[in-house]
Formats: sequence, structure tokens, C-alpha cells
Amino acid sequence: MRYIILDTETTGLDPKQGHRIIEIAAVEVVDRHLTGRSLHFYVNPEREIDVGATDVHGLTWETLREKPRFGDIAREFMDFAGGARWIIHNAPFDLAFLDEELKRLELPSSAGVCAEVIDTLELAREQFPGKKNSLDALCERFRIANAQRTLHGALLDARLLAEVYLAMTRGQESLTIDIAVPAPFASAYAGSAAPPPIHVLEPLAEELAAHRAYLTELDRETRGRCLWLALEFASVPVPQAG
Repeated sequence: MRYIILDTETTGLDPKQGHRIIEIAAVEVVDRHLTGRSLHFYVNPEREIDVGATDVHGLTWETLREKPRFGDIAREFMDFAGGARWIIHNAPFDLAFLDEELKRLELPSSAGVCAEVIDTLELAREQFPGKKNSLDALCERFRIANAQRTLHGALLDARLLAEVYLAMTRGQESLTIDIAVPAPFASAYAGSAAPPPIHVLEPLAEELAAHRAYLTELDRETRGRCLWLALEFASVPVPQAG
């Protein structure tokens, strides 16, 4: 199964008000493995960037004037990302900008290019209702190092989101379904459907001891009603008489 983790940075918040994409990144994941393949462009938006947006990503029009326009990189991006499942954090935001750019070029919208869109913000809200589910919050929750993320950046954020998605969906098996890749953006990739190996991290003896001590204290405070401790003892094999 092939996924593209996608992120963009923009001149502002609303593409209907003429705001444009200024950075776009796509990171490839195949069968739950980061392949090392990615695509990344800075883009000349042909307009000024809102001060509030610059505060978020640090980019200015002056630094982007010599970069390619979106029309110059659109075909390469679609060839790379076409036919895959797209994983995006807060997908409606990025897709609204991307579709507006594609519309200007009279190219198919994202719905006609990708196989499916998976919104990690929606997944996070389902898994962690009532909690903060920003990319930074999820990195902290899953212990993914993000100290280098002082400003938003499409490539770094896409790489972090790939790790977050793999952590959020750990234990789920991908379905080996053939997906028809829409023309004219067919990808030449043909990946293996073999499931990746599962690596089991065994706890250390001191970690087990600390865990047992915590359950014992919890059992004392709940007057013998700690279900986890009861289940743990039930799972310990009883020695048989020889």
C-alpha cells in the first residue's frame, strides 16, 4: 500500500481570497515503511504574504520571488503523488489550496488524482477526544522528537506527520487492495504486498517491577478492585505438581 504524506505552507488562510501555496512537500510511505523518497518545492506565490503567515513559517515573498511558480512544478508533483492514498493533517485546509491551484491550471482536482484522503486530525480527535491534537501535541504524545520544529515547514512537518500516522495506526494491518491509478498521472511504482515484520519491544525487569508495584498500590487504594492486577495474576501460569 502506497501513501503520500502531504503538507503545504501558504500566504494566508483563505484561497478564495487569492491566497496561494508557497511550499509543498510529499513524503512516500510504502507498506508502513518510509522509503526515503520525497518531493519538496518552494513556490513563488506571485503576491505578498500575510504577516501572520510569515510569523508561522518564516517565509517572505522576497525569499520566494526567484522560485518556480506552481504551474512549473504541478506536473512533477502529480506524477509523484498520483494514485496514492494521501495523508494530511487538517486535510480540508491543504486540499482547498491545492484544488484552487489546480483549477487555475485547468488540471484535475485532488479527488481525481489521489485514491483516498486520510485526515490525521480527524483520526486524532477520534482517538483522543477533548485533547489537543495539533502536530506538536501528537509528537509529544507519541514521543516523536520535534525539537527542530521552531517554525512550520512543509517537508519537516510531512516527515513528522508520517511518524505520527504510523504511531497512531500501529497494530493495524493494511489491506492489499489494487487501486486503479487515474490517468494521466499514473505512477510506475509497484510495491510488495508482503506485510512488514513486527518488532516486539520487551520490558526490562525493573520496568516490570515498577509496573507491578504501581498496580499493587492501586489495588490497595481501591480495596482490592484493581482489575489489571487481577488479570495479570490470572495470566501467570500455575506450576504443576511433578
